[in-house]
Amino acid sequence: MNNYKLTIQYDGSRYKGWQRLGDTRNTIQGKIEQTLTVIIGQSIEIVGCSRTDAGVHALGQVANFKTETLLDEADFLNQLNHQLPRDICVPAIEHVSDRFHARYNAKAKTYLYKIWNEPISNPFMRKFSMHVEEKLDVARMRQAGKHFLGTHDFTAYANAKSKKKSAVRTISAIKMDAHDGFIDIRLTGDGFLYNMARKMVGTLIEVGLGAIEVDAIPHILESKQRVQTGRLADACGLYLEHISY
Repeated sequence: MNNYKLTIQYDGSRYKGWQRLGDTRNTIQGKIEQTLTVIIGQSIEIVGCSRTDAGVHALGQVANFKTETLLDEADFLNQLNHQLPRDICVPAIEHVSDRFHARYNAKAKTYLYKIWNEPISNPFMRKFSMHVEEKLDVARMRQAGKHFLGTHDFTAYANAKSKKKSAVRTISAIKMDAHDGFIDIRLTGDGFLYNMARKMVGTLIEVGLGAIEVDAIPHILESKQRVQTGRLADACGLYLEHISY
């Protein structure tokens, strides 16, 4: 069997998320599998690194699939991108070891969250950023973000639907950049629970607005109480940016 690694980008605005469940017609995974099946001529299933939610975007999602067919990678990539919907593209394909698994071999994930922090909305970015009208104190947000670094039990930042056995995760980096009306927040960790990245950003927004104290995050983590995290940041501002292997 030949094992292929795909790097995938998508605008998640009109999809129900990455994961194919009962409805394959309106998921990223479903669209890609349908297209691969047509091109290769056999049923193809792909394994994605991260199950992004409805409305979440990706700059560097990674998936792999196996097929008995040896592909001409350049020609195949051209066919694939011509047949996929215009809001999904595959910039790269790579023939990899049979042991490569997009999810299990991932060592770290980086999510980018974009906030449009101006009084007037940005019509060109309304599907690709969260609009926060009130001025955010980025210095306070940076200070608070440091409390997420390290290994913690993130039960308070997990959705009640999360089925993971353990809520312990390690966050290795948090970076914030304010520019041209935007605040970009990058979160890097060994893994993220369902809604965890959006809840973390939600807390940082509340800190930036003065609604949550800078030093409150350790207490929120210790409490394991979801109600203390503040708002859930909008899905439209979140991007799966990079996977490290």
